[in-house]
Amino acid sequence: MFEKMLQRVPFYYSQRRTLVNVKLKWVKDPVLDTVAGGRELKAACVLISLIATDPTGCVPVYNLSRCRGMLGLSDDIKISTFMRKYPNIFEEFHVRDSGGTRVPWFRLSSEALEVYQEEIVAFQKCTIDILNRLKKLLMMCRNRMLPLQTIDQLKWDLSLPFDYENSMVKRHPEWFRMVRLDDGRDGLKLVQWDESLAFSHLEVNSSPATENKEALAFPIGFTRGFGLKKKCIKWLEEWQKLPYTSPYVDASHLDPRTDVSEKRIVGVFHELLHLTIQKKIERKNVSNLRKPLGLPQKFTKAFERHPGIFYISKKGDTQTVILRETYDRNQLIEKHPLVDIRERYATMMKQGFLDRSRGLYKKDKGEDLEEDESIASLVRERNRIQFTSEEDSEFNILSEYESDETN
Repeated sequence: MFEKMLQRVPFYYSQRRTLVNVKLKWVKDPVLDTVAGGRELKAACVLISLIATDPTGCVPVYNLSRCRGMLGLSDDIKISTFMRKYPNIFEEFHVRDSGGTRVPWFRLSSEALEVYQEEIVAFQKCTIDILNRLKKLLMMCRNRMLPLQTIDQLKWDLSLPFDYENSMVKRHPEWFRMVRLDDGRDGLKLVQWDESLAFSHLEVNSSPATENKEALAFPIGFTRGFGLKKKCIKWLEEWQKLPYTSPYVDASHLDPRTDVSEKRIVGVFHELLHLTIQKKIERKNVSNLRKPLGLPQKFTKAFERHPGIFYISKKGDTQTVILRETYDRNQLIEKHPLVDIRERYATMMKQGFLDRSRGLYKKDKGEDLEEDESIASLVRERNRIQFTSEEDSEFNILSEYESDETN
């Protein structure tokens, strides 16, 4: 009804000198709040990848601790404590070091390995799709470049592999090149523009019956009981009729103090959220995108001014921005194949936590000693690979993160 009403209003162009001073209240949505979060799932998935890609399939906890910067866990959570919560995924055993100290090691359970193999197959089928998501992200940026640090903050959302620099970027020099940015940081540059990708999700999915293609309207939906005031409805109707600026075109001519510019900002984040496989992103992870995307100061205020497009979940100790149109209650309307894999891991985590709390994973003291002997040959082989072939970076994935050790 709301969209039909908007389509009946004649189109006009007006780049106003100031933003209309309209404030829309935040209303809690308990259903979408269940979509937010996922830090522990992210940490578990990264750890699974790190262990599975080790040549021997087992890793000492001190090496995993060096990678905690990739996990996103709170500083007060020890990695070993986190992994022990899910014994159906991470199997723990102990190996004595040269001083006789028992060192915790972890490997994956047979069930986790099975899901990981399915994840590899799913990723191989989606490789082009994942590459295109990264290309589109760079195409939205000035000079088609981003610092690696910024991409790292988004790689979970884009479903990039944890070692995407080696496993994806270096394999496609026709598209990507590593560069040194003006501030001295390492960055990634898209070598050439891909015109076939230079269309936003809103443009591609706009109705053929839309009279004016320049005034595309965003899908709108509100939390039950939101209660929009009449002046807010009128402003929103007029705002939807303003010109839509594609995130893939130069917008430097727009006055940042106008509603037209704000609609472009909304369009940028509408597209960014569509590039993520779960259609959500932590608000803090977009803070470094202001300059690359050519956005004004306090650009994230657009999330608050448009609660019918974006829902800000304040669940936990962070804010998560969720694209409303992509969810039917708490379920994605279109589910990416890799989301199915993540949901299987999440189910395993929930079950493992419950089983552990029921005492189903208690071990006898002698069991670890038997495992010491059975795993000793694997440990020796792993050490041989790690310390005799430093040049083989693909088989020594953990070594590059040694400076991140915090435990």
